[in-house]
Parts: sequence; C-alpha cells; structure tokens
Amino acid sequence: MKKAICVLLLLTASSLLAQDKNPVTSAVKEILPRQQKNLVGAADEMPAAKYTYKPTEKQMPFGHLVLHVIQSNYMLCSKVSDTPEPKPATPLKETDGKDKLVPALKASFDFCSTALGKVDDSKLADEVELFGGRKGSKAFALLALSGGWSDHYSAAAIYLRLNGLLPPTAQPKK
Repeated sequence: MKKAICVLLLLTASSLLAQDKNPVTSAVKEILPRQQKNLVGAADEMPAAKYTYKPTEKQMPFGHLVLHVIQSNYMLCSKVSDTPEPKPATPLKETDGKDKLVPALKASFDFCSTALGKVDDSKLADEVELFGGRKGSKAFALLALSGGWSDHYSAAAIYLRLNGLLPPTAQPKK
C-alpha cells in the first residue's frame, strides 16, 4: 500500500512538472503583475515634492530609484527577449519628477509584459551582456530582474515609511 502511494505521488509530481515546460519564465511572468502594482503604487504614493528625498547623503533620491527601475526593466527585458530596447526622444533624468517618471515606469512594465510574453525557457542558457559590460546568461538576467523588483520595492517602501506614508502592501484592503 505504501509503495502504491509513493508511486502515485511521484506520478502526480512529475505530471505537474510536465504541465509547464517553461517553469522559470512562467514564474517570472506570474511575479511581474504584482511587482508592477507594488512599484507603480509606491511611485504614485510618494508626493511629487518628495522625489528628491533621500534618507542619507550617500543614498539615492527617490526619483533616482524610480529611474533605476525604469532603466533596469528596459535593459533586462530587452536582453532576455531579444527585443530592441526602446529609446526615448529625450532621455529621462532623476530630476524629471513624478509627472514624467511614473508614466515612464508604467511604460517600462508594459514593455516587460510584452517582451517577456515571447520568452520561454529554451534559450535561458544563451549569453547576454549585462550591467557594466559583464556577461551572463539570460537566466541570470531574468533572475536579476525579478530579484531587482523585490529589492527596489523594499527600498521604495522604506522611503515611503520614512516620510510617514504606507507602502502599497501595508495599506488596508479597499
């Protein structure tokens, strides 16, 4: 009886794994909407006048944090998907302010959604150029993208809390 249960569990587990032939890219695609909601929500929550705020002299201003997410999204989603990175007519600056940075942040996530929609696990071992000219696999770029969203959101949440504001994930359900 125990042997039959073990065999059944193994068959069920392998069946579940076989259902998704792209577990890595599927997981990142599943993570993206939540991180988009949180990061855009944090950028929306921060008042425009506080986009120059930085907790200490050595830390980046909030506007730079938002700009960094935008640039990371475009660069990493472009590399992973072999989709040309869109080039704005006028490059963004951290001093552009909330009115320009929030729409650009939303657009960078829209770009990622579209670009990653074409990606599967079959080419994750392919090498791409990353930040600073370093080489790495597309898998590394995809994991850096996903990890970056978490890292950047935690930083944004701290900036918000230091200004007496609740980050999106701490706000009461509506």
